[in-house]
Amino acid sequence: MDESSLRKREQQPLSPPVAEADIRASDADRDRVADILRDALAEGRLTTEEHSERLDGVYAAKTVGELEPFVRDLPVPAPAAAPAQARHWVPDHSGENPNLVGILGGAERKGRWRVGSKINAVAILGGVVIDLTEATFTAPEVVINCTAIMGGVEIKVPENVTLRGGGVVGIMGGSDVEAYEAPDPGAPVIKVQGLAFWGGVEAKPRRGKRVKKKDGRPELDH
Repeated sequence: MDESSLRKREQQPLSPPVAEADIRASDADRDRVADILRDALAEGRLTTEEHSERLDGVYAAKTVGELEPFVRDLPVPAPAAAPAQARHWVPDHSGENPNLVGILGGAERKGRWRVGSKINAVAILGGVVIDLTEATFTAPEVVINCTAIMGGVEIKVPENVTLRGGGVVGIMGGSDVEAYEAPDPGAPVIKVQGLAFWGGVEAKPRRGKRVKKKDGRPELDH
């Protein structure tokens, strides 16, 4: 055999391609069809006897083509929706990280202001109010460190942010944080933590106050 004939022979496929229906079925293929049969049984499309009979055939099938007849008359479930993606945050270090101190008196931060990633609140025989309902959030997470000694810290937040508590230690005092996970994965997260000694820490959403995204950052939606 000359070199040209040998080269042509090497270029020829060893065997013709196998049709998709003739491909050997995998365990995953059988399980996928079994799931469709299970749903059909739950929806009343198949009787128990029909389901059992078809299921036996599914696990005895050798090829993909042999699986198709068992679900030919059944609806194929829609593919699961892709999980929601978190919003992209534009880096911004212009937010405030205030230290609010109320000793034998009060301290308050409210109105339209740019909040950063951390707030420290100390209330000793006094009170501190932190109002975030009109704030522009410049970070994906805001940590509020509270110290309430015979005093109180009150935190007001928009209703569509994620609010997390459980980080406040109460000694002859306590905390009332209405924890809530926002449905939007890109919503700001507010974490409340600290100490309440003969005092209290409260964090609740204000109904009707919401933040929305504008120019890459969430801000108050009037």
